Amino acid sequence: MEQASRIRVMCVDDHPVMLDGLALLIARQPDMEVVASATNVEQAVGEYVRVRPDITLMDLQLPDMSGVDGIKQIRQLAPDARVIVLTMYQGDEDIHRSLEAGAATYVLKDSLSDDLVSAIRQVHAGGKPVTPAVEAVLESRRHQAALTPRETQVVRLIADGLRNKEIAVALGISEETAKVHVKNILAKLHVNDRSAVVVVAARRGIFHL
Repeated sequence: MEQASRIRVMCVDDHPVMLDGLALLIARQPDMEVVASATNVEQAVGEYVRVRPDITLMDLQLPDMSGVDGIKQIRQLAPDARVIVLTMYQGDEDIHRSLEAGAATYVLKDSLSDDLVSAIRQVHAGGKPVTPAVEAVLESRRHQAALTPRETQVVRLIADGLRNKEIAVALGISEETAKVHVKNILAKLHVNDRSAVVVVAARRGIFHL
């Protein structure tokens, strides 16, 4: 296949071993090539502007900011940018935030190779494929009560070990209001204590430890 007709891919991940593995996988495809790689969002945005890849593979956990922020920045520059999230995170909030930011699809690192290659081709063709595993997680989320931005802040403070009075001081609210937020969080996450809040919220990707 002529080089000009290949799908031009940029890989964004902060682990060199992962970048090397992706480069090898893509190099084996007759219709693809890696044209750039980056290890953080700032570098990814710069490389995107420089090479304008057809497809960007974006990890979510990057050293300077999240991959979701990277998706937003790239799509602000190029609204038609085609980004595939490639991550180990399986939480429903991670998936939701990525798709809301404009990712075309979401692929888990443990389902590499055939799934990823297929996703690259489908997204390049204009599709937005969703694997059964990801669809199942999103379907489960539709039946969950979403946390408000303030409640998400409170969850992070609970994870930091703060009590209601300390949460109130940190957020500039009354202790009674902090108690109400915690009560609502417990109800929405279907848990009975603060330690369970941290476990469930981390599993769902509401925040990362």
